[in-house]
Amino acid sequence: MRWFYPNSHDYMQYFPEFLKRLGGKAFDHGTAHYVHDFGAAALWLPPDMPLDEEAIGALFQETLSAKRQEQAWSVLEQVDNYHPNEPFWYLPAIGADPTQQRRGSGSALMKHALATCDEEDTLAYLESSNPQNISLYVRQGFEILGTIHGDTMPPLIPMLREPQA
Repeated sequence: MRWFYPNSHDYMQYFPEFLKRLGGKAFDHGTAHYVHDFGAAALWLPPDMPLDEEAIGALFQETLSAKRQEQAWSVLEQVDNYHPNEPFWYLPAIGADPTQQRRGSGSALMKHALATCDEEDTLAYLESSNPQNISLYVRQGFEILGTIHGDTMPPLIPMLREPQA
């Protein structure tokens, strides 16, 4: 996701608001989860809760160059093609403080939310922007649906998980 704001200053200034607009509704619905004194967190959006594309678009218009906006919208259109047609839990963001990485926090956050998916017999969906996380998601039962490419961005990997008994 860093691709949207490659300049460090822009990233520090705009990324928190981007993350809020992307997954902030998870706080309203009690589906923002954390571990280890906020050393890692995951934002899950419940089924049938669409992204606020209007709010994201407004932020893009305010903070991205015209060329980067065009690339961002192209990527988001490709992402839409992979979204399931039936209700699904969506993970727009998961992350860990670098000092907390590789300590099982991501697995714990995933297991906690995926238990809800399994109880509700509902799909789980995400896009991985970090190739190092693919193995974590595969271990949790996700399958790769494809690869999304943009002009200057790293590959984005949409993944889907069927509910498990």
